[in-house]
Amino acid sequence: MTWQTEIDELNRRRALAEDMGGAEKVARQHSRGKMDARARIDGLLDPGSFREIGKIAGRGSYDANGELTGFAASNFIFGRGDIDGRAVVASADDFTVRGGSADAALHRKFVQCEAMAHELRLPLVRMIDGTGGGGSVKTLETMGYTYVPMVPGWDHIVTNLETVPVVALALGPTAGLGAARTVASHYSIMVKGLSQLFAAGPAVAAAIGETVDKEQLGGTEIHCRNGVVDEEVESEAQAFATARRFLSYLPSSVDTLTARAACNDPVDRREQALLSTVPRSPAQVYAMRRVLTQVFDTGSVFEMGRRWGRAVITAFARLDGWPVAVLASDPSFLGGSWEAKTSEKAERFVRLADQFRLPIVHLVDNPGFMIGADAERAGTIRYGVNAMNAIYRATVPLASVIVRRAYGIAGSAMSNAERFQYRFAWPSGDWGSLPIDGGVEVAYKSELEVSDDPAAHLEAIRDRLNKVRSPFRSAEHFAVEDIIDPRDTRPLLCEFAELAWARLNGARL
Repeated sequence: MTWQTEIDELNRRRALAEDMGGAEKVARQHSRGKMDARARIDGLLDPGSFREIGKIAGRGSYDANGELTGFAASNFIFGRGDIDGRAVVASADDFTVRGGSADAALHRKFVQCEAMAHELRLPLVRMIDGTGGGGSVKTLETMGYTYVPMVPGWDHIVTNLETVPVVALALGPTAGLGAARTVASHYSIMVKGLSQLFAAGPAVAAAIGETVDKEQLGGTEIHCRNGVVDEEVESEAQAFATARRFLSYLPSSVDTLTARAACNDPVDRREQALLSTVPRSPAQVYAMRRVLTQVFDTGSVFEMGRRWGRAVITAFARLDGWPVAVLASDPSFLGGSWEAKTSEKAERFVRLADQFRLPIVHLVDNPGFMIGADAERAGTIRYGVNAMNAIYRATVPLASVIVRRAYGIAGSAMSNAERFQYRFAWPSGDWGSLPIDGGVEVAYKSELEVSDDPAAHLEAIRDRLNKVRSPFRSAEHFAVEDIIDPRDTRPLLCEFAELAWARLNGARL
């Protein structure tokens, strides 16, 4: 006497689950240029590493004799798998079963997926495709009643944001709860032309008089520019690769530290091009991203959020194999001035780095907060102070390099001035409470008004001030710690990374 009959029934139900929404609906999914949920799991994880949990969960149909006559699989698939040999929790919405909506789901699977990530301290990847909400209005008639809104397991989502890296991939139209699950992450990705995200879709928007299609309402052109989503990619395969790379810079949880990677890039590499990177004319810009590639380990720079808050570059990178978080000014956008979105982006990134214990490197060229009526209406100063507060609250080691400008309150947000300043300045450093170009006429107004030749007098004042503003004058008074040859930036930052990680590893022993 064995249990083979039951094992056969188990295998039959597993096979039914693998059919997902049925051949016709799976084919329809593929015809839209979208992978099905199981193919997505395979595309994300290391081959053969996925162990599904709750595979045979769904809704069965039975005849009068209690025999299974039909089976509708759950539209939420999850389990454990590996990414680069490291365990993660991965989930995928199955759009072929009721469009991924919650009225075709088993809520406990969703809750258990989130709980597994938190309790086992494993990174979580959500692949979202559908509404994930309460279904259509028609569902109310089927139920026979309505309900006060609530989201089962949302407390686990909140807890995961505090404990483990969370990545969300929007891989189709995501509305309502699907959109919320995308945003409730540390890193989110959309596929250009394939993904859209909104609180409610075009049909609902039409009820308030707006006639828009899915792309106009919530495509990547909107959400990768406003900061709702971090990254736009060209394909699902690129989304999987990008998610995997993001996780490579982060630990499995706040209880562990990121591993050091092998590095063949010499610590003492000195790039000759750095000597002429910054133009002598303050009106000219330069490519800060090129500086990053010349300073950090070759091929290690991984930028996130490139299309929003563009006056600051936020990226992960490595120094002699050690992972670091990089904050860098981008003078090619608004001259590097921090407006509201830039400040919001900087704050979010610094909090992420501090949460997961990554040392921060800040490359500074900041002429101050954005000024003008539009900046004031956007609440720039509030967002800017929040960014500054995040930098001051950060407990991880931070090194700053003043590449060019550091002016005003925004310039002072380069680091916590009350702590030890691990800081270097290039000879191109230019700092103060207010840029000279914008303040000379105001400060010397009375002199200029009585001058016989105001233009010549103004030029003479500027010549005097330019001598005083020399970074060497600041260094004489130890107002800046060290002025360095720009070519020494990499060796010095590699030294910082080694010291910073020695401290972090010591703190965890």
